[in-house]
Amino acid sequence: MGRVRSLGAAVILLGGMSAILAGCATGPDPEVARRAQTAMVGMPKADLLACAGVPDRQAMASGREYYTYVARPTAAYSPGSSIGIGAGSFGGSGGVGLGLGFGVPVGGTTAAGCEATVVVGPRGTVEQVSYPAGASLSACTPIVSNCMAPRG
Repeated sequence: MGRVRSLGAAVILLGGMSAILAGCATGPDPEVARRAQTAMVGMPKADLLACAGVPDRQAMASGREYYTYVARPTAAYSPGSSIGIGAGSFGGSGGVGLGLGFGVPVGGTTAAGCEATVVVGPRGTVEQVSYPAGASLSACTPIVSNCMAPRG
């Protein structure tokens, strides 16, 4: 009976730890980048520069200013870390154990980057925020996140 109770506790512990770790694995919220395309329209140029910073590139055409901000791709390595719980009986005595393991990084993947172009019109306010077709909005979120009010 004690062994069953210990195994149940181990399963509950593993489930809780999995939920906590899953929460840590999320990246930037793509919804922030999507909302920025409408929420930033009308923002004064001074506010844009204050929240987004100096653009990586800028150009002027037809009385409009084009500011391009770049979120560079990052190399992400998966070290293969894991958490495990074991239960067993060796030689008549039972027990439950918890272990944490770390692997050695041997390769990596490159997370996509993003370029956001912000158009400032003749009135000195943002007219448009755009991203390249097919861009990962999660990769674009860091560019605009400082300009977005927290959702409440």
